[in-house]
Amino acid sequence: MKRKKIAAANWKMNTTVTEGHELLSALVSQDKKDDVDVVICAPCTHLYALSDVVASQDRVQLGAQNMSQHLKGAYTGEVSAHMIKSCKASHVVIGHSERRQHFGEDDQLLSAKLGVALNNDLTPIFCCGESLDIRKSGNHVNHVINQLDTALSPYSADDLRDLVIAYEPIWAIGTGETASPAQAQEMHLAIREFLKKKFGAEMAEHTPILYGGSVKPHNAAELFRNPDVDGGLVGGASLDASGFAQIINSFE
Repeated sequence: MKRKKIAAANWKMNTTVTEGHELLSALVSQDKKDDVDVVICAPCTHLYALSDVVASQDRVQLGAQNMSQHLKGAYTGEVSAHMIKSCKASHVVIGHSERRQHFGEDDQLLSAKLGVALNNDLTPIFCCGESLDIRKSGNHVNHVINQLDTALSPYSADDLRDLVIAYEPIWAIGTGETASPAQAQEMHLAIREFLKKKFGAEMAEHTPILYGGSVKPHNAAELFRNPDVDGGLVGGASLDASGFAQIINSFE
């Protein structure tokens, strides 16, 4: 089975609703490869307003940047899977490094969120990655695999058939640093080998693994050329329509 090519935009806490609408409208007007799935992970305040822009776009979808592990109740400020679905979004980012770092989200909590996404027909983009200290210690592969093992263990290969994984070298996010293509491929291959051992060859082969660490128009093609890098989770560079379109067009 041929894996999907995915360019996912994470706008983070940027743009007003009006600015987001203008940005997405500018993006869809760009010439883009038609064999790449584009996912726009916008603030939840934007999703419903953006849904009209993507309504006629076969390969452009919307995603939320976070989601509660609860479906409803007295959880002030949280956003549920049902709320996200009602805004016509199809994806949700789970476990972004900024959620782990700034909001204390651990692997057990993220595993629960993953289950809620899977049970409510939301495609999870599950993030994993290591800090600079862990990278320098040489324990980066074990650290990332342990994150995935804890979060994914409660689920079967069938449960995870729509899973997307995003590898984030935390030391390369917003720093201007980027993992070399060889470093990215090393980790992506290790993740795929873990999936194969844990869930079987079929699941491992069809699961897209995205790279998420300062993907830019000038380095995307070299990163995406790696056999186990199936696309990118793009932060700051996704806030420029023409630049993000260049990233989308970087797949061979």
